[in-house]
Amino acid sequence: MTPSNKQPTKRHRDFEKAVVQRRKRRLKAERQKGRGIWMGMGMFGLVGWSVAVPTLAGLFLGLWLDARTETNFSWAFALMAGGLTLGLINVWNWMQKTASEDNEEEDDS
Repeated sequence: MTPSNKQPTKRHRDFEKAVVQRRKRRLKAERQKGRGIWMGMGMFGLVGWSVAVPTLAGLFLGLWLDARTETNFSWAFALMAGGLTLGLINVWNWMQKTASEDNEEEDDS
Protein backbone atom coordinates (compact mmCIF):
# COMPACT_ATOMS: atom_id res chain seq x y z
CA MET A 1 0.00 0.00 0.00
CA THR A 2 2.52 2.63 1.10
CA PRO A 3 6.30 2.38 1.12
CA SER A 4 7.68 1.26 4.47
CA ASN A 5 9.42 4.56 5.08
CA LYS A 6 6.19 6.57 4.90
CA GLN A 7 3.27 6.74 7.30
CA PRO A 8 -0.21 6.17 5.85
CA THR A 9 -1.82 9.44 4.89
CA LYS A 10 -5.20 10.59 6.14
CA ARG A 11 -6.59 9.74 2.73
CA HIS A 12 -5.38 6.14 3.03
CA ARG A 13 -6.76 5.80 6.57
CA ASP A 14 -10.14 7.19 5.46
CA PHE A 15 -10.20 4.78 2.53
CA GLU A 16 -9.39 1.80 4.76
CA LYS A 17 -12.10 2.85 7.21
CA ALA A 18 -14.66 3.16 4.40
CA VAL A 19 -13.75 -0.30 3.08
CA VAL A 20 -14.08 -1.86 6.54
CA GLN A 21 -17.47 -0.18 7.12
CA ARG A 22 -18.74 -1.30 3.72
CA ARG A 23 -17.66 -4.88 4.42
CA LYS A 24 -19.42 -4.83 7.82
CA ARG A 25 -22.63 -3.56 6.20
CA ARG A 26 -22.46 -6.26 3.54
CA LEU A 27 -21.89 -9.00 6.12
CA LYS A 28 -24.76 -7.67 8.22
CA ALA A 29 -27.03 -7.69 5.15
CA GLU A 30 -26.06 -11.29 4.43
CA ARG A 31 -26.88 -12.32 8.01
CA GLN A 32 -30.28 -10.64 7.76
CA LYS A 33 -31.38 -12.11 4.42
CA GLY A 34 -34.61 -13.37 5.98
CA ARG A 35 -35.68 -9.78 6.46
CA GLY A 36 -37.22 -8.72 3.22
CA ILE A 37 -40.01 -6.57 1.95
CA TRP A 38 -42.44 -7.94 4.54
CA MET A 39 -40.15 -6.91 7.38
CA GLY A 40 -39.96 -3.42 5.94
CA MET A 41 -43.73 -3.25 5.46
CA GLY A 42 -44.23 -4.42 9.04
CA MET A 43 -41.97 -1.67 10.36
CA PHE A 44 -43.75 0.88 8.19
CA GLY A 45 -47.09 -0.23 9.65
CA LEU A 46 -45.72 -0.14 13.18
CA VAL A 47 -44.54 3.43 12.75
CA GLY A 48 -47.87 4.45 11.21
CA TRP A 49 -49.91 2.97 14.03
CA SER A 50 -47.57 4.51 16.61
CA VAL A 51 -48.57 7.93 15.28
CA ALA A 52 -52.19 7.22 14.30
CA VAL A 53 -53.41 5.70 17.57
CA PRO A 54 -52.47 8.59 19.90
CA THR A 55 -53.67 11.12 17.31
CA LEU A 56 -57.08 9.50 16.94
CA ALA A 57 -57.38 8.93 20.69
CA GLY A 58 -56.75 12.63 21.26
CA LEU A 59 -59.24 13.57 18.56
CA PHE A 60 -62.04 11.40 19.94
CA LEU A 61 -61.39 12.49 23.51
CA GLY A 62 -61.44 16.10 22.32
CA LEU A 63 -64.73 15.60 20.46
CA TRP A 64 -66.22 14.06 23.58
CA LEU A 65 -65.03 17.00 25.70
CA ASP A 66 -66.31 19.51 23.13
CA ALA A 67 -69.76 17.93 23.30
CA ARG A 68 -69.78 18.06 27.11
CA THR A 69 -68.23 21.50 27.75
CA GLU A 70 -68.72 24.96 26.39
CA THR A 71 -65.35 26.57 25.78
CA ASN A 72 -63.99 29.16 23.35
CA PHE A 73 -61.40 26.74 21.98
CA SER A 74 -61.56 23.32 20.42
CA TRP A 75 -60.57 20.43 22.67
CA ALA A 76 -60.62 18.19 19.61
CA PHE A 77 -57.93 20.19 17.84
CA ALA A 78 -55.80 20.65 20.95
CA LEU A 79 -55.87 17.00 21.97
CA MET A 80 -55.41 15.79 18.40
CA ALA A 81 -52.27 17.96 18.15
CA GLY A 82 -51.11 16.62 21.52
CA GLY A 83 -51.69 13.03 20.39
CA LEU A 84 -49.82 13.67 17.17
CA THR A 85 -46.91 15.15 19.11
CA LEU A 86 -46.89 12.20 21.50
CA GLY A 87 -46.92 9.74 18.59
CA LEU A 88 -44.07 11.50 16.80
CA ILE A 89 -41.99 11.58 19.99
CA ASN A 90 -42.66 7.87 20.42
CA VAL A 91 -41.49 7.13 16.86
CA TRP A 92 -38.43 9.38 17.28
CA ASN A 93 -37.39 7.55 20.44
CA TRP A 94 -37.96 4.17 18.79
CA MET A 95 -35.83 5.18 15.78
CA GLN A 96 -33.03 6.44 18.02
CA LYS A 97 -33.06 3.19 20.00
CA THR A 98 -32.99 1.10 16.82
CA ALA A 99 -30.16 3.17 15.35
CA SER A 100 -28.07 2.85 18.51
CA GLU A 101 -28.62 -0.94 18.54
CA ASP A 102 -27.53 -1.13 14.91
CA ASN A 103 -24.41 0.91 15.69
CA GLU A 104 -23.58 -1.38 18.62
CA GLU A 105 -23.90 -4.42 16.34
CA GLU A 106 -21.52 -2.82 13.82
CA ASP A 107 -19.01 -2.07 16.58
CA ASP A 108 -19.18 -5.67 17.80
CA SER A 109 -18.49 -7.06 14.30
